[in-house]
Amino acid sequence: MSLALEDPVSALSGVGEKRQAALRDLGIFTIEDLLTYYPFRYEDLGARRPSETLDGEKVTFKGIVSTPAVVRRFGKRSQTVLGLLIDRENIRVTFFNQPWVAKNIEVGQEVAVYGTYNAAKAALSAIKLVPATTDALDPIYPASKGVKAKTIADLVEQAWGQLRGQMPNLVPQHLRDKYHLLDKNQQIEWAHFPKDSAEAKAGRRSAAFEEFFIFQMRLQLIKQADQSFGGQPLNYDKKAVATLIDRLPYDLTAAQKRVVGEILADQHDARHMNRLLQGDVGSGKTVVAAIAMYATVTAGCQAALMAPTEILAQQHAKSLAKLFDQAGIDLRVELLTSGLKAAQRRQILTDLTNGDIDIVVGTHALVQDDVYFHHLGLAVIDEQHRFGVKQRSKLREGGMNPDILAMTATPIPRTLSITAYGEMEVSVIDELPAGRKQIITSQLSQRQFDQALALMKAELAKGAQAYVVTPLIEESETLDVRNVTEVYQTLQAALPDYTVGLLHGRLKKDDKDTLMQGFKDNQVQVLVATTVVEVGVDVPNASIMLILDADRFGLAQLHQLRGRVGRGDRQSYTVLVADPKTDYGKERLKALVDTTDGFELAQRDLELRGAGDILGTKQSGMPEFQVGDPVKDLTMLTIAQQEALSLVRESDWDNQVENQPLVTYLSKTMAQFRHFD
Repeated sequence: MSLALEDPVSALSGVGEKRQAALRDLGIFTIEDLLTYYPFRYEDLGARRPSETLDGEKVTFKGIVSTPAVVRRFGKRSQTVLGLLIDRENIRVTFFNQPWVAKNIEVGQEVAVYGTYNAAKAALSAIKLVPATTDALDPIYPASKGVKAKTIADLVEQAWGQLRGQMPNLVPQHLRDKYHLLDKNQQIEWAHFPKDSAEAKAGRRSAAFEEFFIFQMRLQLIKQADQSFGGQPLNYDKKAVATLIDRLPYDLTAAQKRVVGEILADQHDARHMNRLLQGDVGSGKTVVAAIAMYATVTAGCQAALMAPTEILAQQHAKSLAKLFDQAGIDLRVELLTSGLKAAQRRQILTDLTNGDIDIVVGTHALVQDDVYFHHLGLAVIDEQHRFGVKQRSKLREGGMNPDILAMTATPIPRTLSITAYGEMEVSVIDELPAGRKQIITSQLSQRQFDQALALMKAELAKGAQAYVVTPLIEESETLDVRNVTEVYQTLQAALPDYTVGLLHGRLKKDDKDTLMQGFKDNQVQVLVATTVVEVGVDVPNASIMLILDADRFGLAQLHQLRGRVGRGDRQSYTVLVADPKTDYGKERLKALVDTTDGFELAQRDLELRGAGDILGTKQSGMPEFQVGDPVKDLTMLTIAQQEALSLVRESDWDNQVENQPLVTYLSKTMAQFRHFD
């Protein structure tokens, strides 16, 4: 019976129910899955001399058996020892727990042995006998307890023996020519059965591009489908929007102007907007969102802003109302949160439905079943890493298909913006408002704490305020409070002329809010906190951030903390007090001292920690790639994105002959990716 690519792996000899289940756990369901399950490394089986081999290196030695194989037994364990003459060099070879080797070799026979070389003892710790004629690389596959790498290799060889030359080319010919990529069949051959390292490298290179390209094609098709879902152009009042911008108490930066232009162009387009607005801490995202919301209102629609916490929702509602009021624009801005009284909530819901409210600010309460808008034109989501298909579907079920503008102050490295956020258009505010001074960051050891204290006293004497942050000790809330209390008492004694506040996890919400308000009003000059100070809390008079045990914080977290200062015209400082024990800890703090660019830091963190670790692959929406590395292969990933975008923009791309294998493959596999977020 002939084998087909779409056949289940159970069609192969030696694959029963148990092995099929083990392969399924590795993501191998069909013969095609098996043939595109590539090795992650190769063992060089080409023979060498001992004099050419480094100590501890894995190597293949080919020679003549010079002494009989002797089996020594130690209970259930055994050692099989023999002599091997390689040219004029004699070495001792030891096989562990492989007593049958002695029956298969004899003195004078030529054999090839693969193992780890011990140069000092002129000895080889043997792993296996290999064919004496071999000169190739041995592919090593990601395996599991249920199925060994050798079993996968044997199954690949069995499948390829029947299907050699029958793999369809998913990457179009013009791209293979442009980037010197292999034909799919040659790619499979060289990736699984390379004759040398050059073939292995070329096979994996072509496989990695194909993997990135297919992923990007799926994203572009999802984006295309999303944009075509009932989008409506917003005919906003350009003069009114220009008037708002003119009446702002400050000039927009060039970056803000560029981003406003991108968003307004999207809103005016008939396609549905799904845009991510990235901006470092303090870059001015909120005013950009306010302009977009006002444009929506001038087009006769409503706008909604969703924040992750009630505190931030309240802050946004106040700042928006103040901004429009100062500009002399009459708009109704309301706050909808779970803390409202029943009567207030009912009235706001009624007014929303009737269209009497222009802009509503709230939390995810805004997408609950009893919330209906008169005509929602724009939904702004602040600090939501994912506002995906399910939430948009929820809005559509209510007869709405608003444009989506997601905002984040967490710098997203290019790798993640191309992958985890690849279905969104991305705007970046990469410039701070005029007058903002660069925050000076330094690192001190624990023994230099007095220097940090001296800097704090100098800033307080100038009328500034300070944050002091200690890390959470997750294992013990009691220990955590005791730790921060000791810091609080130390600072109270050291700063008798100033009011020191203490913020920790056991404080009641009202006490916490009162303390934060006291700090904003400068009734408290030094705020000692165990937790990350609320993202978005704005105290322009605070000029120093002292972070104790800074090596216990993540790089992104440290950058967010640093962003709490430098919000006014004072020169601001961040002092990292730490004695990092690991290279990673030292590199992390060095990166923070070297740059204040959040995007550069985010990319550096990704390089230091790896894509899977930085966010928790599944949690972040960061896809798992089998061959390509989205951090190391960022250039390739970017090119794959550009080429996928270019292809889907061709009106008849799916009817072109060279694209038919790709079209067929995507139509078979797209369903499982439609709701990937």
